[in-house]
Amino acid sequence: MMSAKAPETADEFLGGLKGQRVLVTAGAGGIGLAIADTLSRLGARIVVCDVSDEALAAAPGKIALVDTVKADVSREADVDRLFEAVKEKLGGLDALINNAGIAGPTGGVDEIDPADWRRCIDICLTGQFLCARRAVPLIKAAGGGSIVSMSSAAGRHGYAFRTPYSAAKFGVIGLTQSLAKELGPHGIRVNAILPGIIEGPRIESVIAARARQVGISHEEMTGRYLQNISLRRMTSPYDVASMVAFLLSDAGVNISGQSLGVDGNVETL
Repeated sequence: MMSAKAPETADEFLGGLKGQRVLVTAGAGGIGLAIADTLSRLGARIVVCDVSDEALAAAPGKIALVDTVKADVSREADVDRLFEAVKEKLGGLDALINNAGIAGPTGGVDEIDPADWRRCIDICLTGQFLCARRAVPLIKAAGGGSIVSMSSAAGRHGYAFRTPYSAAKFGVIGLTQSLAKELGPHGIRVNAILPGIIEGPRIESVIAARARQVGISHEEMTGRYLQNISLRRMTSPYDVASMVAFLLSDAGVNISGQSLGVDGNVETL
């Protein structure tokens, strides 16, 4: 891809998305669904995977998709099967959106079950490695492209009582910066997005668990979370999706190795 030039129209600003072949992990709900929807509306061809049968069944009725695949990204056999489907349905790959993740356990370090620690790391970090190792040969064969991996504001700030999640999200940033150096000569841009407090049921459950942990009401804990955000508001999944679209477009041609907060400026966790 050539260096970007000044766009002449609004559509040209996000040029290069039409026809891109994109895999979005955990793409049948939440942030992943918003990303898949946004990219599809901009002309990309999308395959999503997820672990939820219900979400996978509902997704094609909500957005335009090439295919849906049930896959747990922490399981190597599932990832292998997923990429066989990607090759069959898309004929190759231009971009991987490493979105799959879980909240992990809430508790003190002496209270966390090692099995819960491993599960969080396996999905939030190892899953991104497993997908990247299968995606990279396809993106190289396409002549270059993008990997966008989901980190978190918890990958920039320490997060008391959410140690496994924070550790995994710090790891995503290290993975991103390493792959950006490794894959840049092949024309592959690698970036991480750091969402903050995303509107929806997942953050509500996290806030509820944290409120129980410290012995205060859900409402008071919500207020504490918002007080730590400069803009004093939560982030929409479509705010994150807009950043993904920018990174995959011609406008993002020279952006790689970056950790980009889309969080209203989370000051601390």
